[in-house]
Amino acid sequence: MATAVLSNDHFYTNTDEKSLEIFSLIWLDASVNVKDTRDTEVKLRSIINHIKKFQDIKLCQHYIEQTSQKDRLVIIVSGRLGLEIVPYIHQLRQVISIYVYCMDKKNNEQWALKFAKVKSVVVDLDELVSQITTDHKIQKKIEEPLSINIFTTNIDAGKSTTGVNEQFVCSQILVDCLLRLKSNEIDKNELMNCCQNEYVGNYTELNNIREFEKDYSPDKVLWWYTKETFFYKTLNAALRTQNIHMIFLFRAFIYDIYYQLQKSQSKHPLQVYRSQLMSSDELDSLKNNIGLFISVNSFFSTSDERRTALFLLGDITTPIDSERVLFEIDADPEIVTTKPFANISKYSDFPDESEVLFMIGSIFRLTNVYRNDDQIWIIRMTLCNDDEHDLQQVLMYMKQQIENEETNLRTLGNVLWEMGKFDLAEKYFNRLLQKLPSNDPLVSSLYEDLVELASQRGDYDMSMKWRQKLLTFKKENPLATNVSTNKTNNSIGQSILVDHININAEWKQHGITVAGGNVQGNQLNQLDLPCGIYVDDDHQTIYVADYANDRIVEWKYGAKNGQVVAGGNGKGNRSNQLYHPTDVIVDKKNDSIIICDRGNRRVVRWSRQNGKNGKTIISDIDCRGLAMDNNGDLYVSDTKKNEVRRWKQGERKGTIVAGGNGQGNHLNQLNWPTYIFVDGDHSVYVSDYRNHRVMKWMKGAKEGIVAAGGNGRGNALTQLCHPQGVTVNHWGNIYVADSFNNRIMRWSQGSCEGSIVVGKYEKAEQSSQLNRPSGLSFDVEGNLYIVDCYNNRVKKLDMGEIPPKSYHYLTKYLPAGIKDLSAETEDLSDGSENLSDESVHLPLETEYLPDKTDYLPVETKYRSVRTNPKDFIEFEESHCNNGSIPTESLTNLIRLFEIDDEMYN
Repeated sequence: MATAVLSNDHFYTNTDEKSLEIFSLIWLDASVNVKDTRDTEVKLRSIINHIKKFQDIKLCQHYIEQTSQKDRLVIIVSGRLGLEIVPYIHQLRQVISIYVYCMDKKNNEQWALKFAKVKSVVVDLDELVSQITTDHKIQKKIEEPLSINIFTTNIDAGKSTTGVNEQFVCSQILVDCLLRLKSNEIDKNELMNCCQNEYVGNYTELNNIREFEKDYSPDKVLWWYTKETFFYKTLNAALRTQNIHMIFLFRAFIYDIYYQLQKSQSKHPLQVYRSQLMSSDELDSLKNNIGLFISVNSFFSTSDERRTALFLLGDITTPIDSERVLFEIDADPEIVTTKPFANISKYSDFPDESEVLFMIGSIFRLTNVYRNDDQIWIIRMTLCNDDEHDLQQVLMYMKQQIENEETNLRTLGNVLWEMGKFDLAEKYFNRLLQKLPSNDPLVSSLYEDLVELASQRGDYDMSMKWRQKLLTFKKENPLATNVSTNKTNNSIGQSILVDHININAEWKQHGITVAGGNVQGNQLNQLDLPCGIYVDDDHQTIYVADYANDRIVEWKYGAKNGQVVAGGNGKGNRSNQLYHPTDVIVDKKNDSIIICDRGNRRVVRWSRQNGKNGKTIISDIDCRGLAMDNNGDLYVSDTKKNEVRRWKQGERKGTIVAGGNGQGNHLNQLNWPTYIFVDGDHSVYVSDYRNHRVMKWMKGAKEGIVAAGGNGRGNALTQLCHPQGVTVNHWGNIYVADSFNNRIMRWSQGSCEGSIVVGKYEKAEQSSQLNRPSGLSFDVEGNLYIVDCYNNRVKKLDMGEIPPKSYHYLTKYLPAGIKDLSAETEDLSDGSENLSDESVHLPLETEYLPDKTDYLPVETKYRSVRTNPKDFIEFEESHCNNGSIPTESLTNLIRLFEIDDEMYN
């Protein structure tokens, strides 16, 4: 061996340092020549990044012994030091292979033969690198620890299953929580910084990181996952070792994998295989729990080729206290509800491997464990879903604990608290505190959590400090509502109470188009008179009721095209068709969407798991808007009966919760109710369309309260004109799409007038203007989503700028020559839709025409005009040029007559 000695400064002395990868390489040699080994280290780091060098045998042994059994260590030792240390470390589970690098191969082979984990004795560094490279190709596939939890019902005398089952359930809830928890650039940047720090000096991986930051997109996630780079290594290590914070930082990419698996979900039953080296203790645990459930805490990679899996087992020497294992798994896509699986070969960096990947948290029933004639243990499993009898009750209860509230860092903290990870729970509570405005209502709940958490840990001084902060906050913010007692079910329905939208919130006026906006049409990048919207923060998705295209379209955040998830098979009443849908919500408890199929007078449920057909859950109803409360009860508005009903699961008739006293404008009546919102107290807010007001009906009330508008039709700040989408925040502020005024209004609780959030009185296509806004929603960050119906787009407005002041109101006109219109038309203001084929149901607005002689004022009424629709031309002041009518305006008008009445009422 060379005699030059490396300075101790270059050797590892900190035994507390942790790697982001599972595999580490330990090099013990008393006399390592820097020049000889520098190039070798570069080559080795391209295989195993984490390399630690030792000169001191005791320090090296201590480091190895304090590592986790879930770590995987490859050891390089010199001949003399190897003879001393190998007898003490070779039996450790985490030590998977040992290589002896020496000058005297023959003598060192004699003692090395006694230890099965010694793979080779070499005298050449290139040979050493080659041997480690070859062995690691197999080791990385079968040596990675398999992190599993067992759900057991076996109760031995004196033993409890509570701890075991709680770990199983909490791991499931943690996955669900992280999938719902929206990511942000701060967290992604933190992840990239962690990776860059991990791979300092590893130029191959640093280049991979730069490429990832530059070129990554969600549709490439499976390619990155299967590619031998930092992404796969660090993500897998985080999952298998349950490094919660790294999993938290990876959550956006975990969701991308989940979404791709869901899109590519296998359509037919499969039998797949996985080879594994497993400790005797792990194998015994499985043998003792046949018939029970196991969940896998990582992505579970398998092959649909048995021969491929067996090949990996046939070329290894079984280490001490380990067994060769082959998993045989039956997977039926029909029973999949929440955890998809798919053959990812066409997306993989290794397309010939025929890899079938299962989602994190997949649950299997263990059906048999036996040893075959080749001395390989066969583990037979069947893929299960959350509805298996033994699991359903406990999983459903736990999931409801997080589904009954908006998913945020507080939710994650509470899950970790339940898991006994107090430090992490405190970390995420504080992380959220730093992000919130100082007067946010959620601050109160977080202080309460921190008080109780510190007390539970026995840190009573800290508990008292948090309690003092809580009292100070309540004194300074007496109007702030405690979030823990005033929540709606974001994960079940669309009633989102956005925590941090306070009284003074403002939005930028120039929004961005996040769906449609490519003129009217039926392509996947187009919409045609969109109506209702649901924002699913958990999956970073919006759902749009694409009215005139008879479909529901799903748009991922940032996507250029949507994806049809319901309907889209032409107008009709078959189970795979829709007819003019007007609203949509997501029922996350049942992983489905619920659709207001207005043209078919029914409400339908459509599975989000590749559902091809809908199921009618309410029929014979003139439905218009939908909502769901935190109990999972469904609310539907009925424009014919002028009422809103609540349906509990299993009910056939429902219960009237608003209106139901005929058409009218009294406090116990409604006139054409459209969109609805249900708050945490089960008060129902209704857009009372033809009464130009928003009504609030408290739970059990016999009449409503005017919460916005109610001062007749108009454009003053005290008025609304055909309100549609409505939502309410924690402060009781009402946000309403003031449709015919082409603006979004905010009405503070108890206020006599509203303020303009966005929009002008004229309708236009510019990004700052609206044209008949309908659906309305917020995301978890308080960004505003508006369905800009006549512009065939969905706009997103970020919070930021001061709301606009009033703008001049431009009017709509009818051409001169239509005189004494009221005498020539039939009044249908009762809302009747029974029109003859030759008649047109046309909504007309109150008009005021200053300094115009060619046009006449038009009285406000809803009429069926028995004449040729081409005679009625709708256009703005800008179109009036010596009585000429632009061809485009004429074409658009004619098309308007082909659309259902309620779209324009």
